[in-house]
Amino acid sequence: MFHREQKSMVNVENTKAQMRKGILEYCILTVLSRKEAYPPDIIEELKQAKLIVVEGTLYPLLTRLKNEGLLSYNWVESSSGPPRKYYALTEEGVKFRNELKITWDELSQAIEKISNT
Repeated sequence: MFHREQKSMVNVENTKAQMRKGILEYCILTVLSRKEAYPPDIIEELKQAKLIVVEGTLYPLLTRLKNEGLLSYNWVESSSGPPRKYYALTEEGVKFRNELKITWDELSQAIEKISNT
């Protein structure tokens, strides 16, 4: 019995991680839709929303989104060290994020409806 319960908890944690991973891109684009941001600031905003993200997850995702033409970056001088890379949405990134928002709203409504029946 313990083995089955332990396996079930592993599956739950895996599913929860996959759900978070699936919405992470949308969340990052949404944070950047408000203003350009430095990666540690993005991580902090996601943490405040209870989406724990580490640099090792965020930086590759930012690079991929930049390579896809959805983000641009800007070097900003820092008084406390080297210049900082601030990310912002491109015009294509704004369109992409808006499409994801429509999909998220539809999914959210569907899940809410299913959960309340």
